[in-house]
Amino acid sequence: MKINEKNLAAYAVSATPVDREGWLVKRGDVNKTFQKRWFILKGNLLFYFEKRYDKEPVGVVILEGCTIELAEDEEQFCFKIVFHGPGNRSYVLGADSQESMEQWMKALACASYDYMKLIVAELQRQLDEMEENVPAPARTGASDPKIDGTTSPQPPPRTRHNPFNRPAHPNLTHSSSHNPFNRPAHPTLTQSSNHNRSHSVRSAPPRPDVASRAIENSTSRHKVTFKELHTAYGRPILTDRNEWRHRNKLELERKQQPLISL
Repeated sequence: MKINEKNLAAYAVSATPVDREGWLVKRGDVNKTFQKRWFILKGNLLFYFEKRYDKEPVGVVILEGCTIELAEDEEQFCFKIVFHGPGNRSYVLGADSQESMEQWMKALACASYDYMKLIVAELQRQLDEMEENVPAPARTGASDPKIDGTTSPQPPPRTRHNPFNRPAHPNLTHSSSHNPFNRPAHPTLTQSSNHNRSHSVRSAPPRPDVASRAIENSTSRHKVTFKELHTAYGRPILTDRNEWRHRNKLELERKQQPLISL
């Protein structure tokens, strides 16, 4: 496989997502001393730099066909990237703590393409088992005829409920639209559908005897004429007004009489 070094170097410092990065010590291939390097893991490519903000990496490790193992014969917190086969190189790396070493080993072990294929295959196997255990009607989305007696799901009703609607009055069932603000007419006036407002008379409250007779007449009849209203209310008012005028006239004449001195 041919690798373009320029493209690989540009990818190492690009803004692509980073799986893990940090300082590690690396043992040299020729010089067996440990040297501090800045490592960046992107996918299955492990780049390492001499300094953190260098423009180009010193090297790259392709994490395919390798295993991540502890380096028991090395210094503390060291692990190895082992490539199996004759002539293959192993990389010995060291972290500064036990936690950092475990996190790096886990990230490197999960970075290879072969590992991702195994994960996808395992997920597909679990999905196939779940589909086999689910009944056929549930997989197809159809309802069970033993439960509701239908072969397909029924859509919900499309009518919407208006909470401000009120049931119509029993006497108004023949009307097509009901207005909740309408009130039924008085029982004594139900026979007249078109009432003439010009016949209404506003006057002072009648006397008790006249009012009682007017109430008896209104309850015993369905319709009250203007003549009856005038007789019940108008005549007593006229009589009271004439009496009031007569009393005022006598009082005024009495005040106008000259005083007789003894």
